[in-house]
Amino acid sequence: MSDPSKDAVWHDTLAPYAQPRLGRSVIEVATSVVPYLALSVLIYATLGVSILLTLALAIPTAGFLVRTFIVFHDCGHGSMLPSKRANAYLGAFTGLLVLAPFTRWRHDHAVHHATSGDLERRGVGDVPTLTVAEYRARSQRGRLAYRIFRNPLVMFGVGPVFAMIIGPRLVAKGARPRMRNSVLATDAALAAIVAALCLLIGWQQFLLAWAPSAMLAGSVGIWLFYVQHQFEDAYWQNADDWTYAEAGLRGSSYLRLPKVLQFFTGNIGLHHVHHLNARIPNYNLQAAHDANPIFQSVPTLSLWDGLRAVRLKLWDEGSGKMVTFAQARAAAPASPLLEHQPVVVE
Repeated sequence: MSDPSKDAVWHDTLAPYAQPRLGRSVIEVATSVVPYLALSVLIYATLGVSILLTLALAIPTAGFLVRTFIVFHDCGHGSMLPSKRANAYLGAFTGLLVLAPFTRWRHDHAVHHATSGDLERRGVGDVPTLTVAEYRARSQRGRLAYRIFRNPLVMFGVGPVFAMIIGPRLVAKGARPRMRNSVLATDAALAAIVAALCLLIGWQQFLLAWAPSAMLAGSVGIWLFYVQHQFEDAYWQNADDWTYAEAGLRGSSYLRLPKVLQFFTGNIGLHHVHHLNARIPNYNLQAAHDANPIFQSVPTLSLWDGLRAVRLKLWDEGSGKMVTFAQARAAAPASPLLEHQPVVVE
């Protein structure tokens, strides 16, 4: 169970970095939203020139869209601008660019921060993860469904379509009016914008100009979210042993990226700092990390480590590590009952 006194210590330690600066925040918008929109227009202008040039431009455009998402993300935490209302307005606007209903996303993401690493509160704002025991207890069909879902081609290929286009458009049954209205208002605004663009430039040109960069950015975003909590020594605990501070320090990786990638990902690789105090603007995360010696011993991943972490699929409660399907199979008890007569878990 989380210890409020320890959580408060971390909150106080990092409080000096949790003050957004208007000038710097304006620069963040100017180096994310503005170039994304400008490059999107440029991509459209190249459609009749060279498809190779169009696809080449999709790469930096995707980078600026990821960076725009970080602005949206910080608005959700109230950390991008000094004013709560200004964060809401900017969050709603950038939400249209990343196709996300701001109010609903802000709520779900707050739940993610409050439950990350808690085995008994999985399912909101995280990548669905089974323990080895839960996977073994599934029927063959259930195991196959999980393996398909966790396949990289599905997760990073099909995943952006669901995460960006389908999922955010759906209203959960029994959703509170505020959440429902957030989704419906965003859906209506997006429908009007897309319809207007299709009428203006044609639906084929719209898709060619928008889809490549958006899908690439979506894949990168899913990968970032994945490796920030799905590395070998990740932190998962039952509710009685779970603590907010430990989940931040041990369950959120420090993904050390090359400087250019750190820029495009808005410092989100410093995820351990972010989870300890989500009110820190992305541009203060590095300073907070550098100033606190304890952060030098947090789980650190290189770019290569992050790519290899995609192999990890299950949480092994016995070893306290994320493992591959092959590792889980090798450690399975020699029991024909488990192999041929699995218990179905709904």
